[in-house]
Amino acid sequence: MTDRTDGTPSLAEGRWLWRRLYVFSASAAIWGLLDRTLARVPAASLPRLADSLMALLALTLVLYLVAPSAQQLVTLLANLRLRLGPGGRS
Repeated sequence: MTDRTDGTPSLAEGRWLWRRLYVFSASAAIWGLLDRTLARVPAASLPRLADSLMALLALTLVLYLVAPSAQQLVTLLANLRLRLGPGGRS
């Protein structure tokens, strides 16, 4: 994880361009679906469908915020596994 020439670890946020593009485009698409839903769906089924689309949007945004922490946890566990090794503490 040392991407810089001086050996210091770089922040991973700069490498998440594709994840950001995916989340932003998915969010825009869900907002577009929500807007189209308001115009076309009968009033009786509108609350359930709108709630479902907003829940999907909330899930997407939460996953966007949690993903860096999950990646750091996986890296931490992998480093811990390497340090401990198969024979216990080293």
